[in-house]
Amino acid sequence: MKLLSIAIPCYNSQDYMENCIKSLLPGGEDVEILVVNDGSKDRTAEIADAYEKKYPGIVRAIHQENGGHGEAVNAGIRNARGLFFKVVDSDDWVDLSAYQAILAKLKELVAGGDTLDMMISNFVYEKEGAKHKKTMRYTSVLPQDRLFSWNDVKHFRKGQYILMHSVIYRTKLLRDCGLELPKHTFYVDNIFVYQPLPMVKSMYYMNVDFYRYFIGREDQSVNEKVMIGRIDQQIKVNKIMVDAYDLWKLSNRKLRKYMFNYLEIITVISTVMLIRSGTEENLEKKRELWKYIKQQDIRLFHRLRSGILGNTMNLPGKGGRKISIAAYKISQKVVGFN
Repeated sequence: MKLLSIAIPCYNSQDYMENCIKSLLPGGEDVEILVVNDGSKDRTAEIADAYEKKYPGIVRAIHQENGGHGEAVNAGIRNARGLFFKVVDSDDWVDLSAYQAILAKLKELVAGGDTLDMMISNFVYEKEGAKHKKTMRYTSVLPQDRLFSWNDVKHFRKGQYILMHSVIYRTKLLRDCGLELPKHTFYVDNIFVYQPLPMVKSMYYMNVDFYRYFIGREDQSVNEKVMIGRIDQQIKVNKIMVDAYDLWKLSNRKLRKYMFNYLEIITVISTVMLIRSGTEENLEKKRELWKYIKQQDIRLFHRLRSGILGNTMNLPGKGGRKISIAAYKISQKVVGFN
């Protein structure tokens, strides 16, 4: 069995996927790199097959009809043979020394018989043209270099969240929690991180800048204009997360608080994008989203509205909408809009 399976969802990724694959190859026989070609129309399939041929036993090419980012991640989970599972998007890459440190630690934990559910590390916003690159770190909130539980977690700041770039999950945990991401939907990485959380009992944080998150392509899903154009998909993800759990029933107070805050920021991002689009149709969608939350869980509705961000999201009129854009700064931190 492999130590780590790494899925690379690829759709028309010929121009940058090789940089991603090459950054992962130093993992050697400990890893399997699952290059998931999601019905690409360019040379993605050809490149994937060439790497599989050149690195048999390390690279596997998986070809499927186009199902979107989530279905590519699903295919990765279905095919994974590793004890642990990581997603690296095809325009991103990893840092070599951090990668080696993480693999060594995973190997050590497995050899010691410890069960690890989630490994967390830092990620760097590789924003095109930015002189100073922001890094999402967790030194203030997570214990370092030891196994810990939710009880050991401190207070997360607004804008400080565990994102897909930060996590490596135990593969069996992803399967056991029934994770199945929706097809043809962007922004499902939020579901990928959120849904398994109640099953996570043991965590480990390494303060290394492992994942390099590229931001700068005009067609990128986190480009603000693109997000507004795909707002229905953001709303869909938001509703799936609302419906995933009755958070009030979670027994661990710190886990419950973290998941409330995560759901809050996703709802803020949906709301901010709907407001920034400026159309009456999207303002109606904003009202509809909050109405949906109210119908599904009245206590959750009041919790989200009473949050620091929720209050600003729902102030009436143009003045209120202007104030709500202040929350955009925090949203930017989380998704890194370009």
